[in-house]
Amino acid sequence: MLSYTGGLILFAALLHASWNAMLHGNSDRFLSMTWMSIVIAAVATLVIFFTPWPANAAWPYIIASGLVHIVYNMSLVWAYRRSDLGEAYPIARGSSPLLVTLGAALFAHEVIGPLHALGIVMISSGIIALALQGRRLTGGGVLAALTTGATIALYTVIDGMGVRLSGDQALAYTAWMFLFYWLMPVLFVAMRGLAALWIPVRTAPAVVGSSLVGGLVSIAAYGIVIWALQAGAMGAVSALRETSVVFAVLIGRVFLGESVSGKRWLACVIVAAGAMCLGL
Repeated sequence: MLSYTGGLILFAALLHASWNAMLHGNSDRFLSMTWMSIVIAAVATLVIFFTPWPANAAWPYIIASGLVHIVYNMSLVWAYRRSDLGEAYPIARGSSPLLVTLGAALFAHEVIGPLHALGIVMISSGIIALALQGRRLTGGGVLAALTTGATIALYTVIDGMGVRLSGDQALAYTAWMFLFYWLMPVLFVAMRGLAALWIPVRTAPAVVGSSLVGGLVSIAAYGIVIWALQAGAMGAVSALRETSVVFAVLIGRVFLGESVSGKRWLACVIVAAGAMCLGL
């Protein structure tokens, strides 16, 4: 993987950890995720008017990915209701690179070299080690985090295959996929009513505002990943992106007051070393 691409993916990892921290930091994660989705969908709606039409072959993947992303959003909300950011996030992100590598091998016939394979294993192992050190995870929390990890792997493989069929239109592909985020406010209103969505604009403007910022950060984070998936091996891109767990641990410690043990720091070092293997 080129160092330039790798650097951008690491930047996307930082962005990803940041918006997850914003989401986790809000007490009503469903409300926060809905407002994030609104700004994501609104930006995507504007972008499609200024980008070419993706190739026809990409459309089944755009639709499938958009729907899977909605399931991912709900799974993430579910996971964050049951555990700390530093515990749920590593499980969700750590379970996906190996699944992505397997899916890419089965469906896209990708083959990676030994050094990159070692990097993927190190990153996944370090991430899972981070999660296993937590003591407050419930069975429901683990299930929610693993479900989230499975959806991450699924949409990554879908997007990796779909963007390569888009006719070099990664931005257009991303925008059309993000249009499906309009389904989130529909789900929210169906479950809680329209007032529950709009009243916080007046009563909790900080929550809504941070959610809107988180949505913008999320667009940049995953847009970079989709761009990288055009040429990079899916498993390697996924694993490098999941170094975001290191950023999540730091953010959880500094801004959310979560404790970080020596073993957890060691796991972060293993993740970083795996990332170096992917960068060589």
